[in-house]
Amino acid sequence: MFPQWKHLLVCAAAIQLTRASACSTCGCSFNSDWESQGLATGSGFRYDLRFDTFTQNQMRSGTDTANPWPAAGHEQELYTRNHYTTVGLDYSPSANWGLNLQVPYIERTHATNGVIGLGTDDGTSSASGLGDLRLTVRYQGFNPGHDVGVQLGLKLPTGGFHQTFNGGSLAGDALDRGLQLGTGTTDLLVGVFRFGQLGTQFDYFAQALAQVPLKSREDYRPGKSLNLNLGFRYLGFGNIIPQLQLNGKVSGRDSGANASPDDTGGRTLNVSPGVTFPVTATLRGYAFWQLPVYQNLNGYQLAPKSLLTIGARIEY
Repeated sequence: MFPQWKHLLVCAAAIQLTRASACSTCGCSFNSDWESQGLATGSGFRYDLRFDTFTQNQMRSGTDTANPWPAAGHEQELYTRNHYTTVGLDYSPSANWGLNLQVPYIERTHATNGVIGLGTDDGTSSASGLGDLRLTVRYQGFNPGHDVGVQLGLKLPTGGFHQTFNGGSLAGDALDRGLQLGTGTTDLLVGVFRFGQLGTQFDYFAQALAQVPLKSREDYRPGKSLNLNLGFRYLGFGNIIPQLQLNGKVSGRDSGANASPDDTGGRTLNVSPGVTFPVTATLRGYAFWQLPVYQNLNGYQLAPKSLLTIGARIEY
């Protein structure tokens, strides 16, 4: 019989990576390893350590790369490199209830030639520090199988949002709000999920998560977003479990005097193959590679060509 953790589902309030620029998008809606965040049918503690890395270096507009580029009147951004290290804590006092906390540490560098593109308004930035924490509560006691649930939580404004450029002619000027380590806003998280088996060798999950900023902060309000995720696992290889996820995201435009509404928001669809594997009796590792299938971005935005995630979890 497959081990009891086959019933674990990815956390429906999993990390939604912060937009890396007011004029760029990561489009990331990826949910980490199926088991890493908890949502188990039993009680206990689970710990997760996850590392995400991606570089936004492809300028896109609509459904294609920007051509010609640069375009008059638009910022000529060069790249945004992102590294996220996230510690997760999940606790289930019973099969019906669970609590999940995600604590991200962000390292980010960015470079732009500015709007003029002649070196007179270029800039670079580099920052590292705590991002915005996410705390969610889930209930999955609707039926004896505990395979349907809802989530409710908050994204808290713990990440800094007063970073400045530290290189180039823009050194000392305020960095775009979308490039900051945090948004400065408290966001409501509301989600639903369903998971189960498909025969004897496959199982699945389906999840939807909405994120809604409750108010603006210093003339900036990030756009609302909706993540839609569908995942499948093959159980025929024992403890080595290949997985495949489809990750969709719909994002609204940012708003406020410090936002760039013309160059934010859009719709993306990504495919994320991955695998989980045993390390010790209680420790499991996982690795995923997310690739874009469809991108329809407003205005001009930097987007990544892929995203790599590796991590490990311990369950007690």
